[in-house]
Amino acid sequence: MSTAVEFIGGNAPVKEAAELMGELDVGALPVGAPDALEGIVTDRDLLFRVIAAGLDPNATLVRDVASRSMISCRETDELQVAMDLMAANHVRRLPVTDDRGSVAGWVTLADISRKLLVDSRGLQDALSEITEAGRVEG
Repeated sequence: MSTAVEFIGGNAPVKEAAELMGELDVGALPVGAPDALEGIVTDRDLLFRVIAAGLDPNATLVRDVASRSMISCRETDELQVAMDLMAANHVRRLPVTDDRGSVAGWVTLADISRKLLVDSRGLQDALSEITEAGRVEG
């Protein structure tokens, strides 16, 4: 989970969102504020809802193209909960909320992939050690 989350206001032009995504090298931004999440704007929203639709990125507001579904997980949830939510809702990113309902962070498919890869390597190493320890030399 990343706790360094940059928000963009719903009244910002989508050009500003695209520039901020480029600066931060991210594919999405939460819209609003940590205690007032309004939605999420993604690079795909900008591509399909603005560029492909022929809209002016300087005149189109973030709130008009952002996804408004508020799917999130809690800080206390297990990783599997986030994975299940992402799969069931076909999303690549989830806001993570604290006990007050404010956004405390952001979990992405990349975060989950890295975690599973690290866990997988640890499991592979442990199995190798067990296998090596169990070999009888004759």
